[in-house]
Amino acid sequence: MDLINFDYKLLFDNVIFQISIILLISAGLHYLSDFIVGYIIKLFVRRRKDQTKTDAKKREATLVSIFSTIAKLLIWMVAVMAIFDKLSLDITSIAASAGIIGIIVGLGAQTTIRDYLAGVFILLENQYRVGDVITLSGGNTGMVGTSGEVVEITLRITKLRGLDGTLNVVRNGEASIITNRTFKYANIVIDVGVSYDSDIDEVEKVMNEIGQSMTNNSDLAGDIFESISFLHIDSFSPSSVIVRAMGKVKPAKQWDVAGEYRRRLLKAFAKSSIEISLPQIVLHQKK
Repeated sequence: MDLINFDYKLLFDNVIFQISIILLISAGLHYLSDFIVGYIIKLFVRRRKDQTKTDAKKREATLVSIFSTIAKLLIWMVAVMAIFDKLSLDITSIAASAGIIGIIVGLGAQTTIRDYLAGVFILLENQYRVGDVITLSGGNTGMVGTSGEVVEITLRITKLRGLDGTLNVVRNGEASIITNRTFKYANIVIDVGVSYDSDIDEVEKVMNEIGQSMTNNSDLAGDIFESISFLHIDSFSPSSVIVRAMGKVKPAKQWDVAGEYRRRLLKAFAKSSIEISLPQIVLHQKK
């Protein structure tokens, strides 16, 4: 082929070639949308003063997930309109027909519309983010509470990964009660039952020492905001005195820190001869 005499204008005027270019550009933008949206969000979404680094990262991941989906949808909508134009199809009449169909579909898709609106409010109000551990309940709808880590949020659905690995998909409009267990910080509340003859002052001392030692010298020290410490005597049960300890930790770290605290507490109580009381019944023989 003589490249000098090749008619490039004829090639560029070819409809198939033009559609191929449109599809190629759209595919490229689709592939790059996550990077572009992520860069824009990091550029414009500033970390608030009351936000931790973890909270800021979760919010960024959530915004990227949602706006990437919207960007991809817009890219292909524009691509389809451009292809219609190249095929000389009347976009106005197609849009009018689509509008009528949209009204009919909309009347039968009120639940879906509610899901999308709920997704918008989840985003605007920052109710939860990707990486949070939450429980979604249905309130008056009768939906049973579903718990797990948020792995993906779209405007219509939220995906939760349970502790056993189960993936639950919940429509955003279905959850009317949202329990976020990892928002900004988490509290640890530990109740322990000790025998009635225990020295409560000694119990308080041991519990505070363990909490302080974990804060000062532990692999989990960086996850602790406030040391776990003795709070008060919470109640009297038939066989034990219930004492309560409390602390503040990073989001989603409450289970690891609480587990380590209980492990150390068990050893310390045994060393100090403090008895963790078990339910028991005392029988008195009538003479």
